[in-house]
Amino acid sequence: MNLCPLFLAPMAELSHRALRELIERFGGADEYWTEMISAAALTSGGLFEQWYLDAGPRPEKVVFQLFGSKPDQIVKAAALLNTYPCAGIDINMGCCAPAIARTGAGIRWMEDIERAGALIARLRAVVSCRLSVKIRLGLTEDFDYLLRFCSRLESEKLDLITLHPRTAKEKFKRSARWDYVYRLADCMRIPVVGNGDILDPNDAMHRANGRCFALMVGRGAVRKPWIFACIKGTAPSFVDLEEAALLFLDFLSRYQPQPFHYSRACRFFTLFCDNLFWAHYLKHLLYKEHTLSGMEAVLSRYFREHEEEKLCRLP
Repeated sequence: MNLCPLFLAPMAELSHRALRELIERFGGADEYWTEMISAAALTSGGLFEQWYLDAGPRPEKVVFQLFGSKPDQIVKAAALLNTYPCAGIDINMGCCAPAIARTGAGIRWMEDIERAGALIARLRAVVSCRLSVKIRLGLTEDFDYLLRFCSRLESEKLDLITLHPRTAKEKFKRSARWDYVYRLADCMRIPVVGNGDILDPNDAMHRANGRCFALMVGRGAVRKPWIFACIKGTAPSFVDLEEAALLFLDFLSRYQPQPFHYSRACRFFTLFCDNLFWAHYLKHLLYKEHTLSGMEAVLSRYFREHEEEKLCRLP
């Protein structure tokens, strides 16, 4: 059921090497977007930037995503990323988190078509790999404006657009409106990727109707790191949930700095534990542990007490 290319979405505190390593164990996605990299921090030599730049285990499948509000910083950061092996560089013009938007980054780029177009023109001059932009519908639901915005970026030789079809204020409050993805794809000459509410293989089958270039999966790939294999029809019959959880913690210890361990583990288990009957109880126990070894002990104890949940049958 491999219908079209499958991408892992950029997710704060989630789209890092540890998650990529786990997904690769189940066969992998076709591409992986990184969590947002701050252009300001990257160009000023931020303390943790080396971790954001770790494109392992498959650099040729990784897309670095940048965010920022200052064109000079974004261009400088993109020129630096262009020297790294990667599948491409993406500019975040869709994040609506208040901490990002109030700086003028993310969704705020969609307020000014000409300013966004000028940025892409400058980026095109320094980026030789694939250059893309990830957006939302915009500040309001207005397809004519969305099309003008995307057409302006396309005119500056942008290579690809990813659309998460919700407005800035909606977050996950209502279903993603995929009709906008298809309408935009029908109007553009460059590929359009659709992102939003793909939580299982049935969702992917429904969305991949040949009108968009690729599907991007976010939360569904954290909850079920084997989702790409399921969509491709290459997944095993069963998954050992304890083994997968402990493997993630091992990857986290190897590929993320210690100050990141607790936040990244909590974000992962907030979704992954939904595979289990006593999810709320297990999350409560895990959140109380502030070391990876403590979390490992909690998981081992849980699966000793609930052996019937260890193996998950896949569809």
